[in-house]
Amino acid sequence: MDVIVLGGGLMGTASAYFLARRGLRVTLLERGRVGTGATVASFGNIRRTGRHLTQLPLAHRSRALWGEAARLLGRDVEFRATGHLRLIFEEDALADMRAYAEAARPWGLELEELGANEIRARFPGLGPGAIAASFSPQDGSGNPRLIAPAFADAARRLGASIVEDCAVTDLKATAAGFRVTTAKGVFEADRLLNTAGAWGAAIAARFGEPAPLTPRGPQMGVTEPLPHRVLPVVGIWSRQHGADGYFRQVERGNIVFGGAAERVAVDLEPGHAKADPARLPAQLRALVRLLPALENVAVIRTWSGCEGYLADMLPVMGPSATTPGLFHAFGFSGHGFQLGPGVGDTMAELIATGTTEIPLHDFRIERFAAASGTAAQG
Repeated sequence: MDVIVLGGGLMGTASAYFLARRGLRVTLLERGRVGTGATVASFGNIRRTGRHLTQLPLAHRSRALWGEAARLLGRDVEFRATGHLRLIFEEDALADMRAYAEAARPWGLELEELGANEIRARFPGLGPGAIAASFSPQDGSGNPRLIAPAFADAARRLGASIVEDCAVTDLKATAAGFRVTTAKGVFEADRLLNTAGAWGAAIAARFGEPAPLTPRGPQMGVTEPLPHRVLPVVGIWSRQHGADGYFRQVERGNIVFGGAAERVAVDLEPGHAKADPARLPAQLRALVRLLPALENVAVIRTWSGCEGYLADMLPVMGPSATTPGLFHAFGFSGHGFQLGPGVGDTMAELIATGTTEIPLHDFRIERFAAASGTAAQG
């Protein structure tokens, strides 16, 4: 075997697919079922607005792949380029948006600034008190429940082995590569890719690479169908704590929403977070500011999941600093859904060729060893 991939979320399944497409022999091991961790907890936002600038090359690569997803994977994963709108209600937030737009332009992101009248004309019913907005017309949304299984199935068709319900009991580097002992047997490969999400830091720690990761769960929800039609994904620019609500309307009319609620701590065993209905009123108040039609809406379901948050809110992505043949892609801090296809393509390129055109310097795992004053061993 050439590569073992640990973790069957979007990052892992996309990596398995792109590795197999490059002709490598791949086995993906997933402790539960494919796509049931952070991926299924995702809101489904495909946005580049507001990202750390050094993430933008990766985000651009990923956006191009989202546009090709149906063709590549042989099924509709409900990617819709309906645009990403972020409303602005305060002058300081307008200044923040303009500063970000100016800084992002050299990185290839062009944001439209909309005034109040243009918002009313183009997006009636949204943010009646908004003074401005940013709009990224080529972004949009996808279905988190479809994308990881679609990548896994496409990887299988290319010869990859996808093993579910396969908890790891032992993991070690050997003279020949890596040996992974699991509930379903022993697997060996030349290289190992850690895409284990909130469990990724524990795997890295086995190889002497600490990462300050905290497992947390977001609170997401969906309403009854509404006749009001909102095409773009909608969010907000704001410095106000608790104002960061966001939503999108699916084709059946339901509003999927998140934000405006603290993420809760999650125990990695069993690794499931629960939504708290008591937090819904504050979430909905933040959303009503963006869409008054939500004033009397019925919420029909809430959910959460387990995401891994790193201290600097940037992912770990790239080769190990201690162990040849080991690679990491985890800790996307609640912002990874849009990046997923690009992460898979980039990690496959890096593993197969030894290099990638995507800048990964800010994402290297040894940044944490440097911050703590300890040198990486090996």
